[in-house]
Formats: sequence, C-alpha cells, structure tokens
Amino acid sequence: MTLTERLRSLATLSIVGAMVGTLFLAASLSPSLLPRPTSGQGLLSGFAFAIGYGVGTALLAVWKMLHLPLAGPRLARALTMLGGALSVVVAVAFLWQASTWQNAIHEIMGMEQSAALRPAIIGPIAGLVFIVLLMLARGFRHMFRFLARHLAVYVPRRVSHLVSLVLSVIVFWAWINGILFSFLLNTADRSFQQLDALIEDDLPFPSRMKPTLTAESLISWDNLGRQGRRFVAGGPDSLDLEAFFGHPAQDPVRVYVGLNSADTPDARAHLALEELKRAGGFDRSVLVLATPTGTGYIDPAGQDSLEYLFRGDVATVAVQYSYLNSPLALLTQATYGAEAARAVFREIYDHWRTLPKDKRPRLFLTGLSLGALNSDLSFDLFDIIDDPFQGVLWVGPPFRTQSWLRMTLDRDPGSPAWLPKFRDGKVVRFMNQTRGAEDGYQPWGDFRIVILQYASDPVTFFQFSSVWRTPEWMMEPRGPDVTADLRWFPIVTMLQLAVDMVMGAAPRGFGHEYAAADYIDAWFALAEPEGWTEAELEKLRRLFTYSKKI
Repeated sequence: MTLTERLRSLATLSIVGAMVGTLFLAASLSPSLLPRPTSGQGLLSGFAFAIGYGVGTALLAVWKMLHLPLAGPRLARALTMLGGALSVVVAVAFLWQASTWQNAIHEIMGMEQSAALRPAIIGPIAGLVFIVLLMLARGFRHMFRFLARHLAVYVPRRVSHLVSLVLSVIVFWAWINGILFSFLLNTADRSFQQLDALIEDDLPFPSRMKPTLTAESLISWDNLGRQGRRFVAGGPDSLDLEAFFGHPAQDPVRVYVGLNSADTPDARAHLALEELKRAGGFDRSVLVLATPTGTGYIDPAGQDSLEYLFRGDVATVAVQYSYLNSPLALLTQATYGAEAARAVFREIYDHWRTLPKDKRPRLFLTGLSLGALNSDLSFDLFDIIDDPFQGVLWVGPPFRTQSWLRMTLDRDPGSPAWLPKFRDGKVVRFMNQTRGAEDGYQPWGDFRIVILQYASDPVTFFQFSSVWRTPEWMMEPRGPDVTADLRWFPIVTMLQLAVDMVMGAAPRGFGHEYAAADYIDAWFALAEPEGWTEAELEKLRRLFTYSKKI
C-alpha cells in the first residue's frame, strides 16, 4: 500500500460510526454535577465521540457479519450525505444549548453567569482527542490482523483470530497500564513533590510563635512541606480567639509530619506521637487525628472552625503520606496511603488508651476526600471495641470508601442515596447544606460517625457502574444542588462524572468544596462543645461567611 493510499485510509471514516459518535458527543454536552471549563468539555466530547464512533463501527461490523442487507452505492451515498448533515445539525444544536445548561448550574450554585462555551476551542480539542484514540484503535486492529495472518499458517483460522485478539489485548493493556499510566503517575508525583517542597514567598516563618514552631520542635519548618507549613502556620492563635470571645484563650496545637520528615510511614507516625507529646497535645480536652488528602492538604474551613468551637483547647495531628492529588489517586490506586493512616492511628490510639480515662482528651478522627477513605481504613472495629474513641467526621468521602458504601446501600427505605438515613441515627448520621446531623434522629450513642456530603460532589458520587445503569442518587427527589436537567446516558454519564471529579469547579458549599458553616454544624453535632448559644453559633458562622444559593 502506497503512502497516499495509507493517508486516504486514515482519513476515511465510517458514516455510521460518525453518526453514533455525534449522539455521544451531544450527550456529553448535557449538564452533570458541576460546571465544566471549555478545555474539559473538549476532552470529554472527544472521548465521547471516539467511544460512540467505536460503538457505531462495531454495530456495522456485526450487521455485515450476519449478512444482513446493505444499501446500494447510490442509496449509500445519499444516506451518507444525509447522515453527515444530520450529525452537523445535532452537534451545533447541542453546542448552542450547552452554555444554557452550564449557566443553570451556575445559578443553582450562586455563581456569576459564565460566558458561552466556545465551540472554536471545544471542536479542535475534541478532534485532536478523537484522532489520537482513532490511531490507537487502528494500531490495535493492525496488530490483530498481523498476528492473525501469521498464525493462520499454523493453526485454524478461528483459533488464530482468538489467540491474536488475546495477545493484542495483553500487549496494549501492558503498554497503557504498565508504561503510559506509570509514566503519567510518576510525572505527576514528581511535579507534586516539587510543588510540595516549594517555600512560598507569601508564607514566611510565622512571627507569632505556636506550640509546634518553637526551637524545641522535633520537626523542622523546611521538612513540613508546602501543605504542612500552611497547616501549622495557619488558623487562629490565642490572640484571634481572644478577640472573638472577649476572654483569654489557648493556642491550638497543630502537629504535622511531612513526607521528608522521616523515611518510613512507621517512623513518621512515631515522630508525630513524640511531637504531640512534647507540644502538650494530650493535655488538651480534645484530640483530633486528621488524615490529609492525597497532596497532604488539611481543609482550613474544617480545622479553623473546630478550633473556634473548642476555644483553642484542641490538638490536631496529621501525617502526610503522598504528593498525588486525590482524584488521580482514586482513579488509579484505591488504598493509596492506607498503610500510613493505619500506622498513625496505631501510634496515637495505643498511647491514648494508656492514659487515665478521666484525664485523657476526647479523641476524634477526621478526613476530607481521600483522607476520609484512609481514615476509614486506619482502624478496625474489633481493635477498639473494648475502649472506643469518641467519634469520626468524614467529609466528602470518596466513592471507594467501604463503610460509606455499606451505609448507603443499607440505608432506611425512602431515604435518598445522596442523604441516607442509617438505622436510628444513634451511631451514624449524614448531613449536607440543608439538613444537619441532629434532624429527626434518636439520641446519640457513645460512639458517633457524622458524614458531611453534598449531592453535587462527584468525588463521592462517581460510579463506574454508571456506564450501564442510572445511579440511585439521580432518582427523584434529587439533591437541592443538582440540576433537574441532568440525564443519564450509557457510558457518557460516567465520563462526565470523571471530568467533574478532575476538572469541575464549584464555590464553597457545593461540589467538593465544603463550607465552614457546614463544618461548624457537623463538629457541633459530633463533639457537642459546651457553652455555646445559638446566637454565638450564628456569630461564628458569620465569621466564616460564604455565598451560596439553593
């Protein structure tokens, strides 16, 4: 085959594949949970069109294999022209409507109306993605045919086709998973590592000394990492708390161990324990073991509000286990950081339980996103049942979180998947922006779990099974922050949720951005700090003002 013939072959597309691909592309432009940037929409549409094209060509191949009737040359040309024209009309119509759908989500979330999605950008990005995927698919086909042709000399034709298909799948999967994904993950990990080591110009060593920033500290400022420095240096100190409450208050204790602070998870966990003891963390009335997100991030909205609620009489310890961001880790490594979370819990809990029960602090666990998943994996119920700690606050738990999955699946009949009721609420309570953890439940038991989640959070509600079935959280009634225009489409909905998880953006109080006011209600329901009136709580909420519209 000459070069010209090869290029002509590459440029030849199946009209059936293109028409089905256009339907997939149109579905990809429909709304999902979060607003999408134009670049994200281009990537999504390109993947959707490529998958639809593959489905269409596969259906045509099956049609031909069954020897069903085909159109004659003249009719085929007419159908091709008609199909091409219809595809263009459908694509243009949905591109026109896409901006309206996106702005409807903006309105729900109290965001400014965005500029229209730009087809001039979406089109080229989608086209490039489609070409790359098409080349990969044709490379796979070429390999299959090459192997089948050579194997047919030695074995029957059907056997050669079967063996060639298996070998081609193995080779491509090994390349994609073993080489491409590994390269991308290693590149991302190195990038996040360099970012973590960056000492920001606008975050110098704090001028107000804190318990874990003294000369006696076991952990150096440089080894804390970017997120650790933000955590330790941030938040209210005794002067901030005194200004709010009008009377003297303590400095909260914040202990953070970065990845560079020690060589192994066990060593970092032990260092965290020793620093917590040195800083007097076990002398506070409340001790919180916070599991960070994949990058080592601790949400200041949750941490700062906790320290105000307890007037500074709280110690928090966190240990970094990764540089990789949570969505990337969730889509590739389900238990990323579980070993480190178990090591930290074991160190802190084993020491805590040796203290006199009437003198030791109340112990709580917390985690946001991947931190919630690893917090769930950090302890075993059978290890703590004889001496349980006080409770857990999980925020935006990812779809892979096993305890969350079980509670959602076993929820009380009639309660929605996006805000379940689990049994009588003595142990587990769910809450969101509109319903607190104290609404309509029986009194608390001794051990408590509060789960704060928004119905518009794709990290929580992403499902691989949405490829072939409608997720339960899409059933009526829907969450207050989910658009009524959202529809389920096979395959495409899963792609939309994946893009939402990685590239979607939302203001505080929606999606995966949890608002301090909701943290306040969650912590208050879980830990019941003393001495607060409703007027004071409202004053605290105003301190952490954010804009939301439901």
